[in-house]
Amino acid sequence: MKRLGPSKRVAMAVLALSLTACSRDYIFEGNEYSNPIKVARIKELYQVRDACLAKNAVPSVRGGSDVASIARAVSLACAPETDRLIAATNADRDPKVVEAIRNDTEQRATLYVLRARG
Repeated sequence: MKRLGPSKRVAMAVLALSLTACSRDYIFEGNEYSNPIKVARIKELYQVRDACLAKNAVPSVRGGSDVASIARAVSLACAPETDRLIAATNADRDPKVVEAIRNDTEQRATLYVLRARG
């Protein structure tokens, strides 16, 4: 096997480090989300939001509206929980993150409404 010269060894090391830096686990576990207290708090806020959605989806099923309308009403009923989740996860106040979490909330609300109807 042929030995690599010093410049090629450096290039291989840089390549290996850059590939490691791009891994999903490194991004989430190695940077701002490495704080276990913050991670636990965010998980707790997701659970609180989902509990609110589940609780509010059950009574809404009795109405005659379509699923999308009920899901919007359920997600609006849980807006305070969603806002706390956004505040905890979005320190940079990125509007894309806000939109993604709100969309996730509405999709989850739709799932809970469908489960309650089923």
